[in-house]
Amino acid sequence: MNPTITKTLIGGLVGTLLMSLMMQFAAPMMIGRPMDIAALLGNMMGGIYALGMGAHILLGVVVFPLLYSALLFHLLPGAPWLKGLLFGTLLWLIAATLVMPMAGAGFFMSAIGGIKAAMAALLGHWVYGLMLGAIAGGSSCQHCHSHASL
Repeated sequence: MNPTITKTLIGGLVGTLLMSLMMQFAAPMMIGRPMDIAALLGNMMGGIYALGMGAHILLGVVVFPLLYSALLFHLLPGAPWLKGLLFGTLLWLIAATLVMPMAGAGFFMSAIGGIKAAMAALLGHWVYGLMLGAIAGGSSCQHCHSHASL
């Protein structure tokens, strides 16, 4: 059984909030400045910051969590937190290789700090995925839980 929609959306909200805070406050310790996700996404939308912020929130809180729950939850191995971590890694790979180049940040963020920026983004995506997976959890079936931890 998939995680409930409510828990999935709450996981997405918490994950998006924590990732955003990390990019604002933890990234400067790694790359010397904040990583502005909304600005990067906004670059793809005619340079409109508000559209970038809206996309960041919609994707992080609604689209990605529902995709995770509906399609990937049963395909990813391990306990819910590990499923979330793997999902966060997948999102980071897509962002680093497809989205960031389209946003002008380069392949693996080469134009905005290179490996340090890529690692900061990976940490943010891991936190996002961990929160999503841990909060969304899985089914309430005890039999299912005993197998999910294997």
